[in-house]
Parts: sequence; structure tokens; C-alpha cells
Amino acid sequence: MSDHYRTLAAPAELRHKIERSEFLGIAFPATSEEQFFAELERIQKRFFDATHHCWAFRLFAESRARSSDAGEPSGTAGKPILAAIEGAGLFDAAVVVVRWFGGIKLGTGGLSRAYRETAAGTLRNAALVDRYVYERVRVIVPFEATGSAYRLVNPPDVVLAGEEYGEENVFEFNVRSSIVDAFTARLRELRLREAGATPPSR
Repeated sequence: MSDHYRTLAAPAELRHKIERSEFLGIAFPATSEEQFFAELERIQKRFFDATHHCWAFRLFAESRARSSDAGEPSGTAGKPILAAIEGAGLFDAAVVVVRWFGGIKLGTGGLSRAYRETAAGTLRNAALVDRYVYERVRVIVPFEATGSAYRLVNPPDVVLAGEEYGEENVFEFNVRSSIVDAFTARLRELRLREAGATPPSR
């Protein structure tokens, strides 16, 4: 599994009209289903007068993804929205497309294009950010080796997360999951002793 992905730095919106129907795309970061559905409920209450609230999300954990047509013909809304998220290469990202029906039917092909274009346009408006999966590595650092310890820092691969000075000086490093083995091998070369590791974090 990769230890790097791109996601949304902040929510973004895009509103436009297609054949008298009004579409509002809302993109936002979501790291869990619970977080997504809580935000979806807020959007549904905010735009209670809309005809449809169609959506899709894609989570980094287990590469999980879900979508919903929310009353539109099967396959014309949720899947095109999800395709836009996948096309942008994003994880921990969600898009809700709110539609107010304007009286003119778009047909299944037209609907699919409208939902995908709205989702894709919304994502193009969004600021993106890189995320990394780290493991916390604690290292005992004698005073004479502090220079060597600081030289291990190499963002975003290795980030200094904390320093504790006492009978034993302990430095905490966030190390990308893919290079933990190489990092611990480097510690041995420098004759630095690992104090232990904690479970992965993002």
C-alpha cells in the first residue's frame, strides 16, 4: 500500500446551469464514512429545496469508495462523480452534486456528463495537499550525537516530531512507512539506539 496520496486542502464549490437545471458541486475532505455522512446531512438540510443530492467519496484506507444516484436514473450520477474523483487522483475526498430540476430532461447521457463535469470542475477549483503515512520512531540520542540526529531530518520523508532531554535524550521522528527499514538501518550505522515505535499515523 502506498504511503503517499493527494487530497483536498479545503472545501470548494462550483455552481452552473445546464438546460435550465441548476447544479451545485461541493467538494470536501473526508477521512471516514461517518465524517462524510455527517457533512452530507448538513448539505441536505442547507439545500432542502433541491431535487437531488447525488454523491461519491473515496477513502485512502483500504481504497474504499462509495457513490449514490440519489433518485437519478441508475448509473447517471454517483458513478460519474466518483469517476471525477478517481480521475483527479484523490483520496479522502468527497463530492456532493446538488441539482435543482429545471423542467427539461437531459437523458441518461446528458445527466452523466452533467454530473461528471460538475464534479470535475469543482475539484479543479479546489486546493490540493499531499498527505503521507508515517510511523513514529523514537531514538535515544547521546548529547555528542545530536548533530547526527538532526541530519536525519529530511521532510517530507523524515520529520522531527519531538525532543525530550533527560537521563536519556529521546528524539521522535515521523518516518514514511515505505522507508522505515532504511531509516532504522541508518540508525545502526550511526550507532543510535531505537527506543521503540508506535503504530502508523497520517
